[in-house]
This record gives sequence, structure tokens and C-alpha cells, in this order.
Amino acid sequence: MRRCLTMLLFIFLALGCDQQKSESEDKMQARARELTHQFILVDTHIDVPYRLRRHFEDISRPTSEGNFDLPRARKGGLDAAFMSIYIPSSYQGTPRAKALADSLIDMMETLVKEHPDQFALARSPEEVRANFKAGKFSIAMGMENGAPIETLEDVTYFYNRGIRYVTLTHARDNHICDSSYDTTHTWNGLSPFGEKVVQALNRAGIMVDISHVSDSTFYDVLRITRAPVIASHSSCRHFTPGWERNMNDAMIRRLAENGGVIQINFGSAFISDRFRRMREALRDSLEQFTEAHHIGRGDSLAREYWQELVKRHPLPYATVAQVADHIDHVVQLVGVDHVGLGSDFDGVGDSLPIGLKDVSQYPNLIAELLKRGYSETDIQKICGENLLRVWSRVAQVAHQLQAE
Repeated sequence: MRRCLTMLLFIFLALGCDQQKSESEDKMQARARELTHQFILVDTHIDVPYRLRRHFEDISRPTSEGNFDLPRARKGGLDAAFMSIYIPSSYQGTPRAKALADSLIDMMETLVKEHPDQFALARSPEEVRANFKAGKFSIAMGMENGAPIETLEDVTYFYNRGIRYVTLTHARDNHICDSSYDTTHTWNGLSPFGEKVVQALNRAGIMVDISHVSDSTFYDVLRITRAPVIASHSSCRHFTPGWERNMNDAMIRRLAENGGVIQINFGSAFISDRFRRMREALRDSLEQFTEAHHIGRGDSLAREYWQELVKRHPLPYATVAQVADHIDHVVQLVGVDHVGLGSDFDGVGDSLPIGLKDVSQYPNLIAELLKRGYSETDIQKICGENLLRVWSRVAQVAHQLQAE
């Protein structure tokens, strides 16, 4: 009888602890939702323009595809997004690069004109803050791949068109610098023209984005720039050893010394080495299949083979906790002033973490940070104030350079 009573007491206490834990988590989740609406939340990399170029939808309303639409953004507390003016590497060295950039910028301007009560362009931190107070969603623009910059005059041209950061290259070396994805090492860093581009970006007031560049390019940029730089959508190489697309600890330290900020990419390949390696193995298998059958990846037979591969070998998607691990790592290295959010929504396909599948789910990440003891001031910085500080400083440096 005594043993039964003891067991019942143990079960009662265990159930009580579980209930308290659940109530505590519910409160933390509710507080996270409050904070995402209280603070300005800025995401520095969302690939809406190129997504809409492929399949247009009215993103002012709920959409059937993609990771972004305005209702979901409102739910998640997102206030401002740098919409990626993405230029594929295949456009490099052709007139199509500049034409595509212009068309994607036109698309974002049209979106704002058609929905002036919901969206507003943001060309400065001050405009982001003003739009936030007015209850409007800020559309900022960053050019992903500097391929359209054919002359230094193009830097001023794209500034006037609203571009406020330029990712110097993308998947291949270009006329500006080397890419982290390319093994050619055309310039071993910045090209002579690329050095002038960095200086021109500083003078114009456009943030230099070192996501996608090679390590040697990163150090060349930091040697030349007179303004802080950003990594608009990169994560920590500490968790993905040997993968140059993410930043190593020495680079993160150097970025912080420069006053810059790393905006953490949510893609599972950026967050989890296990996911990245397994996906690469499955892609190798797909490549062998398509070569053996003399078909392309877009062929229906190839798609069926891929679906069967993933069914037999489920990909180990990253978690919200693992994304928070990357934020923790940056904070432990250089402090909370040098990290933010650059999700890569609509740009990393179906590889997003469990619990961070679209723009409605930022509160899940904020709740995890609260759970880890981050203060509300810390969270405010991570949500957007760090990025806005860097953006303001870049504008200040530009005014100084223009006055010289």
C-alpha cells in the first residue's frame, strides 16, 4: 500500500511539473509574440521578387506558395524586409543582368503603388521607423550579385533606384570578386574593379554585403572599406566545418571589429552539417540517375526519383534551437551587437527548419532566445536595431566621404 501511494505521489508530482512547464512555455511564447510586435523586426534577405517573377501571386493577401505574404508577416511580427534583387550567375557579363535588376525593382515599386496603405518603400533607417509608426510594411531592397554594376556610375544609378546593399557576387566569380561557391579563384579576392566598387558603395551609402564571397574577398573588403559591412544571409562555419559559404570565427571577429553584423540564415544547410552532407549525398545520387537516363533535373522521371530518395532517406531538418545556437555562438564570440536575422525565406526551397517554415514563425525563435535568458534589450537588437545601427553608420560615412 505504501509503495502504491509513493508511486501515485510521484505520478502526481510529475504531471504537475509537466503542467507547470507547459504553462511556462505558453507564457514565453505569448511574450515572444508580444515582443515581435513591439520591436521593429527586420529580415535582411527574402527572395520574394524572383519568386514572383517565376509565379506571380498577390502577396498583400494569403498566398498558396512561398514563405512570405503580408498576412503571415503581420502574424509573425515582421516589419521590414530587404527584398532580394537576385541576379543569377548565368546573367553575368550580359546586358540581361541590368535589365533583370531594373525589372525586379520595378516590380517592388509597383507593389507599393498598388497597395499604398499596406506597403511603403524604405530607403533609410528613418523611413523604416516612420513606416513602422504608420503601420506600413517596409520594402527595402538589396541586390544579390553585383553583376549589373558594369561601371562605377551604376552604383549611383542603383542607389537612386533604392538599392541599399549589394551582395558582391553569387554562385560564381564575377568581374568584382571571387565567390565562395567557385573554385576558380579568378582574382584571389577582389578584382581591381571590385576594389573601386567597394569604395563607390561606401561613398554612395550602400551597404557592402559579404555573403556569398570567398574568404579572400572578405578580407580584401575589410581592408578597403571605410564603413561597416554586413553578411545579409550567412551563418556560422563552426557548425558546418569546411563550408566557405558560412563565416568562420576569425571572420566574425573581424566583422565585429569593423562594426558590422552577421544576419543568420535559416536554411537547414546553413544551420546543420548533418542536413547539408546528407542532402549533398542525395543530390549526387540524383545526378548519377539523370546522367544515366540522359535527362535533366526538371524531368518528371527525375522528380519522381528525388521524391522516392527523400522518402527512403528523410532529410534531418534543422530546428529552431539549432538556429538559436548560431545566434548564441556569435554572441559568445563578439557580443549581442553584431547579430541579426537574414532568413533567406523564398530562397532556400524546402530546407527551412522545423518551426521556422515561413514569416509567421519568427516568435518561435524569439521564444527560444527568451528561454535561453536573452533580455528584451538583447532581443530588440537582434530583431532589427543592430542592422538599423549599421545602416545608419553607412549613411554617415557616405556623407563624410562626399564632403571630402
